[in-house]
Amino acid sequence: MFQTTAAIKRIKTESAFEVLAKAQKLSEEGRSIINLGIGQPDFKTPPHVVEAAIKALRDGHHGYTPANGIPALRECVAADVAGRLEIEVNPDHVIVVPGGKVTMFFAILMFGEAGAEILYPNPGFPIYESVIAYSGATPVPIPLLEENGFAFSAEDVLARITPKTRLIILNSPANPTGGATPASEVEKLAAGLTEHPDIAILSDEIYSRMLYDGQEHVSLLQFPEIRDRIILLDGWSKTYAMTGWRMGYGVWPEALVERATRLAINCHSCVNAAAQFAGIAALEGPQDAVDEMMAAFQTRRGVIHQAANGIMGMSCVMPTGAFYAFPNITGTGFTAKELEARLLEEAGVATVAGTSFGSFGEGYIRLSYANSLKNISEAMNRIREFVERNGKAEA
Repeated sequence: MFQTTAAIKRIKTESAFEVLAKAQKLSEEGRSIINLGIGQPDFKTPPHVVEAAIKALRDGHHGYTPANGIPALRECVAADVAGRLEIEVNPDHVIVVPGGKVTMFFAILMFGEAGAEILYPNPGFPIYESVIAYSGATPVPIPLLEENGFAFSAEDVLARITPKTRLIILNSPANPTGGATPASEVEKLAAGLTEHPDIAILSDEIYSRMLYDGQEHVSLLQFPEIRDRIILLDGWSKTYAMTGWRMGYGVWPEALVERATRLAINCHSCVNAAAQFAGIAALEGPQDAVDEMMAAFQTRRGVIHQAANGIMGMSCVMPTGAFYAFPNITGTGFTAKELEARLLEEAGVATVAGTSFGSFGEGYIRLSYANSLKNISEAMNRIREFVERNGKAEA
């Protein structure tokens, strides 16, 4: 039998993809399945973006590109980030990668090793904890609590720093909770981090343009006193409905750019050439499709929130960002995994257990409202009927 490394055995998975596979199998068997599990916009990539990629192929852009991305795209990213955050961004600090995960993978590999600690949100995107464990570092959870609207507390984050802390991972707006951290907490954290000059921060802002109720995104990159330690993670997947294009980027501190570029060369050489031209079109072209998608998400958010609060044994805080609701299910009597499995098998609704996002996700399920209003309404009716028939909580 093969003798693999101990490290590879520590790699976990992203359960949303496992749920998607099960849902697709049941659908192929003729079952009626509504998917509220996968974190993927149900909109198509804007036509002008698709046309830009087609044109690039027709124009002969079929070869390798620089490992960090074509200069025009890096300049475009720098201008976009600078414009939105009102700061200066050097295009040479931008590294274009095939999807958001690559930036987090590179950052964790740079700082994670035996004896090191890396702080990460819990419940949070499952790849954080998985790759931290793979690196040999100790994952240190930052609990995101319902009573705080699933926002991180600056005081709590700072209290978890030890001499072994190498990297802090933060995500706002957040997957899976839909929570967004208020500007006041971001400011407190930035001030506190000045006392820890040797710690890097990975700020996952992939949902930065997906905020509701007039909120404005505040990035840790906007604080000059810690900017030289911030690794900004963002990309095109969510904002422009480009999940399958595999387009992401990092804005790296000057001290880490060359190391991250070497990782890119070793890992994937470069990003698909034509997709990079599509990335330029997305950022520089009309933003109508983004606005239309967010208007739809705003409406769906209200529907799923109201429906979840109308189900026996459930309660749900209003999501403030992204396109996820994270209802509390403790009153139903089911564990998160039990409810995930039974809703799929018996009610035909794909959801993701809160424990797929970390131990602090027990008692919750994630519902993605990246689906049509019709499907969301039907799915929530199915969940309500299932819980009414099978809920195990005492009356």
